[in-house]
Amino acid sequence: MPENRLYFGDNLNILREYIKDESVDLIYLDPPFNSKADYNVLYLEPTGEPSKAQITAFEDTWHWTEETEKTFAEIISIAPPNVIEMMQSFIRFIGKNDVMAYLTMMCIRLLELKRVLKDTGSLYLHCDPTASHYLKVLMDVIFGKKNFKNEVIWCYRRYTAVSNRFQRLHDVILYYSKGEDTIFNCPLIAYGDKSGKMDSHYKQDEDGRWFRWQKRKGEEPYKIYLSEGVRLGDWWDIPIINASAKERLGYQTQKPEALLERIIEASSNEGDVVLDPFGGCGTSIAVAQRLNRRWIGIDITHLAINLIKWRMKHMYSLKPREDYEVIGEPEDLAGAVELATNDRYQFQWWATSLIDARPYMEKKKGADTGIDGLLYYHEDKGVVGKAIVSVKSGNVGVKDIRDLGHVIEREQSGIGIFITLHKPTRNMKEEAARSGLHHSDVFKKDYPRIQILTIEDILSGKRPNTPPVITVFKKAPRVNMVENGSFDFE
Repeated sequence: MPENRLYFGDNLNILREYIKDESVDLIYLDPPFNSKADYNVLYLEPTGEPSKAQITAFEDTWHWTEETEKTFAEIISIAPPNVIEMMQSFIRFIGKNDVMAYLTMMCIRLLELKRVLKDTGSLYLHCDPTASHYLKVLMDVIFGKKNFKNEVIWCYRRYTAVSNRFQRLHDVILYYSKGEDTIFNCPLIAYGDKSGKMDSHYKQDEDGRWFRWQKRKGEEPYKIYLSEGVRLGDWWDIPIINASAKERLGYQTQKPEALLERIIEASSNEGDVVLDPFGGCGTSIAVAQRLNRRWIGIDITHLAINLIKWRMKHMYSLKPREDYEVIGEPEDLAGAVELATNDRYQFQWWATSLIDARPYMEKKKGADTGIDGLLYYHEDKGVVGKAIVSVKSGNVGVKDIRDLGHVIEREQSGIGIFITLHKPTRNMKEEAARSGLHHSDVFKKDYPRIQILTIEDILSGKRPNTPPVITVFKKAPRVNMVENGSFDFE
């Protein structure tokens, strides 16, 4: 069984059901900041430009609801007394509003994250100034003030619009340990040419190490060696991912690999387990893999899960269920039915990912254009074709096939792919056959203009009959092992 695991689902449920007590060495979490923003997963058009039709991955907006009330009541019933007192003080001070809903969501999860963390483990909570002051109090109570290690300031530069305030150019990362004996490999910044080793008092010994002689009154002279570098401080100047960076995938909240590399190297060793409960586009997972750590990733959207799988495939040639486990995604028809019943949008996104299509949605959920996905393919030299993907989880009939035909004509598409949870009727098959064929001059081949695929077909390995498909995600740079045991990026 593969050691590494990727989970689809609510991280609170995943933590409780699958993650054992004291089984994780390092936790990095980059939760939504309660900034009332909608974050998109960005896909590329075949031209390489960002797609005009984007998918809202999650809404970074929290409200006090009946579900929040239940969660707060659960905290009161299970949390240690000091956490209960703190949360009750918060609610008296803040009230039952969006901020309190956010803190309630975080509190219940931080309690579980502390449970799964080893006594030698650490947790890095990535936040921004809109919530860092509240989260610091929350972390002090849950992990203990004595286990607060650092408030790391990640600084960066970027261009922003003119505003009536100073430009915000940093994020806050709260670093806590679980106990006193925690793993910490202090990063050292190498000395420059003008460092102490260039001082005339320093010399090199036979091993190339720099030293100077120290002499105290009444003692024999002895050597003072120069350390390998300066201890890293809590102010990190690491560039954000610019538009032309190789690692840029277009995920709006993507963090640079250099940032995660510094955290993972500092607070874990090779073979240790790194957990990211808000997986996003999988930067922490990708870096953990490169640094020979074991990893656990969790995310609540199939969009993120699919992006992480895509990233692991193109960076490391890793295959799900062979090189790592994927838990929570449907593996059979019954699982697909359950997903469709619980959330039809997640079902649509999952279904389109099965055929390597790009999910499609205009502006907001509910704006029905008749298009659930797009599958791009090579039409001719320098010409890109697109197949319209329609996904249905409920009852289907011949009208659905006719509707797809109209959408194909409207969009001037060559091929339409109809994905259904249920078996198509004979009339549906006949209507699809009557739509005719799409001819490819370059491949000298005909393709059915409307193709019907059931979820059962796809899970059995069947795929659309189209010319060669074009990638929809921006590929992450491939990582290769080189002779000295390090990695090289293509």
